Amino acid sequence: MKINAVEIRPGNILEYEGGIWKTVKIQHTQPGKGGAYMQVEMKNLIDGRKTNVRFRSAESVEKVRLDTVDFQYLFREGDTLTFMDKNTYEQITLDADILGDAAAFLQDGMDVVMELWEERPISVQLPDTIEAMIVEADAVVKGQTASSSYKPAILENGVRVMVPPHIGAGTRIVVDVYEQAYVRRAD
Repeated sequence: MKINAVEIRPGNILEYEGGIWKTVKIQHTQPGKGGAYMQVEMKNLIDGRKTNVRFRSAESVEKVRLDTVDFQYLFREGDTLTFMDKNTYEQITLDADILGDAAAFLQDGMDVVMELWEERPISVQLPDTIEAMIVEADAVVKGQTASSSYKPAILENGVRVMVPPHIGAGTRIVVDVYEQAYVRRAD
């Protein structure tokens, strides 16, 4: 689907120079002399390269529609992750790098959404929040106010997050997967 360059938004998937690119940042510029243009920072979804491209406002680009399929995470073996298609029960293995930092939050049996381009996995979307157990937390320092101070804590998956002072080891909390931040205490 063709769109004008001024319609590009962060997160759009574009086909550019034979590759698949995800837009990271955009900046619309109207110089005093000459035509307006879009400065677009993009990341290649196949090999991870980054580039900055300047599109004229009247130029059109190809926006790609990705297929989404429900998968279930099964297990990790070294640097590879195994997922199962929930409809066909077909298993697929992917490199852990495709998820980046979010890979630490995968839990056995977790439902994820895989984005496919020409039947090739491009990205994996985890739920926005997960529950996790705190295994280690610093002691509360007397005199700290509960409203503005946070202390470091380590989750069962080894990820370090900042939590309010009243949260201690052994507490289950809800964590934002992509921000790696404390949301609230789990019910």
